[in-house]
Amino acid sequence: MQAANNRILVTHTGSLPRPPELTALYARHSRGEAVDLQALDKAGRKAVRDVVAKQKDAGIDIANNGEQQRDSFVFYIRDRLSGLGGTWARRQRADFARYPLFVKEIQEATQHKVAVDDIQHLPKAIGEVTYLDDGAVKAECTEFRTVLDAAGNPFVDAFVTAPSPGMVSAIVLNEHYSTQQEFINALATALRVEYQAIVESGFILQVDCPDLARERHNTYQDRPLSEFLAFAEMVVDAINRALETLPRERVRMHVCWGNYEGPHDCDVPLKEIISVIRQANVGGIVLPFANPRHAHEYRYVKEILRDDQYLVAGVIDTTTNFIEHPEVVAERLERAAAMVADPARVLAGTDCGFETIAGKGRVAADVAWAKLAALSEGAALASARLF
Repeated sequence: MQAANNRILVTHTGSLPRPPELTALYARHSRGEAVDLQALDKAGRKAVRDVVAKQKDAGIDIANNGEQQRDSFVFYIRDRLSGLGGTWARRQRADFARYPLFVKEIQEATQHKVAVDDIQHLPKAIGEVTYLDDGAVKAECTEFRTVLDAAGNPFVDAFVTAPSPGMVSAIVLNEHYSTQQEFINALATALRVEYQAIVESGFILQVDCPDLARERHNTYQDRPLSEFLAFAEMVVDAINRALETLPRERVRMHVCWGNYEGPHDCDVPLKEIISVIRQANVGGIVLPFANPRHAHEYRYVKEILRDDQYLVAGVIDTTTNFIEHPEVVAERLERAAAMVADPARVLAGTDCGFETIAGKGRVAADVAWAKLAALSEGAALASARLF
């Protein structure tokens, strides 16, 4: 990643609002309904062109394709892996079970919303899991590169996301491998194809790892913390093996507690997973510090980062329609920079994506872009004071 020596660079966490017509196609496809794949491809490519232009206007330095050619940050993998079949329903988050009135209100507010379902119709692993064909990821990268070239390459750098094997293991029910470790290792071997294709296409790879925090209050909500930490260490070990041939400075890892508006009072504290995060052989760490449940945890940054790593500090909340004041953004960045001790190793980012699952975003598209503009303004303010 290119670093700036005179200002804080601005990025985000990946997913950006999709146009309604594209979301509708993804929602139908995820339910198994017949969809015109040519129309889906055309709509996805157009959406990439639109989000690249909007990122430029918002002042983003390290941009991406907005995950427009995917139905979510992780579910798209169903079309790229072998050995999948059948369906199952993923359990709900632990904090939702504690607040039934909240859940009722959320269900009523979203029951008519067109979106990809993140609970029902998830796949199982019923055979050997492999990466079917790198054609899809290469086509996605080629399209992104073409759009960037047409726009005059207005960014300092660009990134493309891919899920961690642990996150895939959370949404794909294992009914084939004898142990969880075998399953995660098989997923890591498969995903290595995607990781390599992204980096070889000239992009920063962002490995999305909400599983390293969120799965504590989902899959592991009824089990000891030690079992969750053992799972997280297993995942990071598998990721490291998948990344071993790639330059670590071209890889960053995103960790979060789930991109949803909710109580979050069952989240595992960041301090409990520091030792796991530090094991990741990556160049940068992306963490959320705008989330009201985790905003105070910026103080642990010095314990997380190694001397040669950078921090993408999440200073914009992606689940509310408040537009952060640039001064608030600047103050959050300055606090993070004080922990790192070198502002050149701090980037301004968002807590998570604005629409990690098509149709599930809680922030209106026009507000999302205004929040990114505020992010850029706040980064400029912080840069003027820090450099």
